[in-house]
Amino acid sequence: MSVLLAIPARYASTRYPGKPLVALRGPDGEKTLIRRSWEAAMAVAGVDRVVVATDDDRIRDHAQGFGAEVVMTTSQARNGTERCAEVAALLPGFEVVVNLQGDAPLTPAWFVEALVAGLRADPAADIATPVLRCDGRALNGLLADRRAGRVGGTTAVFDAAMRALYFSKEVIPYTGAGYADAAATPVFHHVGVYAYRPAALRAYPAWPVGPLETLEGLEQLRFLENSRKVLCVEVQAKGRAFWELNNPSDVPILEAMLAEMG
Repeated sequence: MSVLLAIPARYASTRYPGKPLVALRGPDGEKTLIRRSWEAAMAVAGVDRVVVATDDDRIRDHAQGFGAEVVMTTSQARNGTERCAEVAALLPGFEVVVNLQGDAPLTPAWFVEALVAGLRADPAADIATPVLRCDGRALNGLLADRRAGRVGGTTAVFDAAMRALYFSKEVIPYTGAGYADAAATPVFHHVGVYAYRPAALRAYPAWPVGPLETLEGLEQLRFLENSRKVLCVEVQAKGRAFWELNNPSDVPILEAMLAEMG
């Protein structure tokens, strides 16, 4: 399957303006967030083309400076999926389009590889996205966040064929009790990486934003609200820590993880 990987990157982030150009220290020195995300994308096996998708000249110039191919998109894209849809329209002919978030440079390559394999094995699926089974420590952390009024990670529930039933910023399904740190739980953490079939991606921007997407703030719910089949692919962390950069307070967390990775 021919695979195009796009890294959406916008400068005008509401929570953290200029985020793609923030420098992150690691064992290999200082590199910007977008450069580290591009390097993570380049490490994925089986990808035919990698592009940075942005509407900002500063990001374009910087990315081209370290050797990335850049596709300029409009400023009208409301989320990364809409930006990827623009890229797919500009660069047609690929069988799969991957959205590797520009703020998640620690995403393991095998997560993306598993998504492509999942679409290959399930021809009826329109989109694939990874899920990680929570251990007790992770689940108890999510529950503690909700009790404190904080929004933690996103969770997912799916049917016996691994087709998504729902995604939520609440902790689902309801468990009723805590778990020992190392215990396997019935709760799955959703990782925000996507592999789309082009037909579903092309249709996405024309669909209205539905009530579930509005309430949860989760772009993938638009596929479910329009009866598209979303495949959840269970992946393994293999001891790898990963984190998204959403706020300035995430910078030292990411830098510590980079140091641990060596």
